Amino acid sequence: MDTYDILLYAGYLLIAVGAVVAIIMPLINSLDNPKSLLKTGLGIVGIVVLFFIAYSVSSNEVLPKFEADPFNLTPQGSQLVGGMLITTYILAIISLLGIVFTELNKAIK
Repeated sequence: MDTYDILLYAGYLLIAVGAVVAIIMPLINSLDNPKSLLKTGLGIVGIVVLFFIAYSVSSNEVLPKFEADPFNLTPQGSQLVGGMLITTYILAIISLLGIVFTELNKAIK
């Protein structure tokens, strides 16, 4: 059992190191080209704005079976989950439309 614990902690460490490297390295590379950092910032701001629109549209209704244990879902939590789901759906649709548009554009050329 101790071997599993050690390997799990090693996995957690590798995930944390990977996440830090994935965040820090693009920032270091963007110091050479600040315009790329501006594009990244605009993308992040766009996703945040999209999330707040989706959050304001989503419902905060909680069914009684989700209010009790083990879920203990609050209306705020329900609205947060709804906002995340709507944001995910919108981003997936935008991605699929972009893929279809790109493929059609390449087929026409």
